Amino acid sequence: MDIDWKQRTHQYVQSRRQHPAWQLLAARSAPLVLSCLQTLFEKSHDGIEVEAAEQMLAALLEQHANSDEFGVDPDDDCSVMARKELRGWIRRSLLIERAGRLYATDALEEALRFVAALDGRLMTSTASRLSIVQREIENLESNLNPDPRSRSRYLQRKIQELERELEDVNAGNVRAMTESESVEGIREIYNLATSLRADFRRVEDSYREADQALRQSIVSERSHRGAIVDKLLNSHDELLETAEGKVFRGFQQQLGRSAELDAMKYRLRQIINHPTTRSALNPNQQHELRWLIIRLIDESAEVIRARARSERDVKGFLRTGLAAEHHRVGELIGDVLQQALAVSWETASVRGMDGPFPPVAISVAGLPLIERVRFKVVEDEAQQALELQVQSMDPLSIDDEFWEALDGLDRQALYETTVALLEQSGQRMGIAELARHLPPTHDLETIALWLSMAREAEALVGEGRESVDVEGRGGVALRFNVPQVELGFEDLRGLDMEL
Repeated sequence: MDIDWKQRTHQYVQSRRQHPAWQLLAARSAPLVLSCLQTLFEKSHDGIEVEAAEQMLAALLEQHANSDEFGVDPDDDCSVMARKELRGWIRRSLLIERAGRLYATDALEEALRFVAALDGRLMTSTASRLSIVQREIENLESNLNPDPRSRSRYLQRKIQELERELEDVNAGNVRAMTESESVEGIREIYNLATSLRADFRRVEDSYREADQALRQSIVSERSHRGAIVDKLLNSHDELLETAEGKVFRGFQQQLGRSAELDAMKYRLRQIINHPTTRSALNPNQQHELRWLIIRLIDESAEVIRARARSERDVKGFLRTGLAAEHHRVGELIGDVLQQALAVSWETASVRGMDGPFPPVAISVAGLPLIERVRFKVVEDEAQQALELQVQSMDPLSIDDEFWEALDGLDRQALYETTVALLEQSGQRMGIAELARHLPPTHDLETIALWLSMAREAEALVGEGRESVDVEGRGGVALRFNVPQVELGFEDLRGLDMEL
C-alpha cells in the first residue's frame, strides 16, 4: 500500500512539473490566459494571429494591473509581459506557432474542458448511462461467449424485439423519445464528438514529439541513414496502432467514402435543427457540433502536415548525407591523384614498376597528364552585382485577362441583396425568378451560390427542373438547367453559412 501512494505521489509531482495543462491551471495568470485564448479560438477555425493574442492578453493584464492576485506589476509594460507570457506557454508546448499563427494543443483543450466542467456546462454523464452500460455488457458478453446456442438465443431475442418494433411502426405506434431522453442523447453525442477532436489533437502531438526525437537523432549524428529511416517508419506505425491513432485512421478511410460522410452531415443537421437541441446545448456547443465534420477534416489535415514534415526532414537528411559522401569520395580520389603527381614519371624504371592494382583500362599514351583527371572543387569567386534598380510598368499595358481574374463575385453582397429582395417581395422565388430580378453578373458563380443557399436552408425542392437564361460575358447567351427550388425570406433569415 505504501508503494502505491508513493508511486502515485511521484506521478502527480512529475505531471505537475511537466504537463502543460497542469502548469497552466496552477499558474497565477491562468484565468487571464484561458479567457484570452478561449475567446479567440472560438472565433477562428484556423488558429489565431500572434499579434491578436498579444493585444488581448495585454489588455487583460492592464485591466488587472492593480490586483495582487495575478502578480501584475503596474509599472511594467503590459505588451512586453503579454509577449513573454505567450512565448513561455509556446515553449511549454501548450501552444504551437506556425507562420505567425497560434494553434491549440490537446493540453490546452484539456485545461479548457476542465474549467468548463467546473460550472456544469459540460455534462460528462447522463441519467441513461446505466442502461447504456447494461446494453454494452450484454453485447460484449454475447460476443465473448463461443457457445453457438447462447449466441443463437441472443440473436433470436434481438430479432423478436426488432420485429415487434416494426409491427408497432407499421400500425402507426411510433414511440418518440421524451424531452429528457432527447437532451441526454444529444449531450452524449456532443461529448463523443468533442472527444474525437481531442483524439486527433493527441495524434498530432504524438507526431510532433516523434518529429522532435527524430530531429535530435539527426543532429546528434549518432544514427546512420538506415536507422533514421527505420525510426521514422516504426514511429508512424506505432502511432497508428494506439487508440487515438486507430480513430484517426478510421476517419481517413471514411473520407474516401463520401456517401457515408454526406449521410453523417445530414443526420447532424437534423439533430441540430431539433427543438430539444436548444435546451441540451448552448449556442457555442451547437455551432461546434454543426461544423464537426469540417473541424475533423481540418484536424486530420494538421496531422498529415505534421507527418509530412518528418518525411521531408528525413528526405533532406538522406540527400545531404549522400552528397557529403560523394564529396568525401571525390576528395579521397583527389588525394590519391595528388600523390600520383608526386611520383617521378620521367624515370623509366618508375613507369615500369608493378602497381598494387590491376589496370582498369587500356593504355593510351596520347592522353594529357594526370592533372586532367583530378577531382576539382568548383570555386566561383566572381561576385555578381545585385539588381537594385527600380523598374516601372504602365498598368495600361496589362492584358484584360489579368483584370478579369480579379473581378470575382462578392458573395456577401449577393447574399444580402437576395435576402432584401425576398423580404421586400414577401413571396417565395425560384432560381429563374431570382435571375430575372437580379441579373447575374457572374453567371455560374451566382447560380451556384443560390443553390448552396437553398441547400443550407433546406428549402423546398420540387421534382421537376427549370431553365435559367442569363447573358454571360461578351454578350453570350447561356442557359442553365437547375432543380426547382423555392427560397423565402424566412428560410434565409439568420442562416449560418460560410460565404
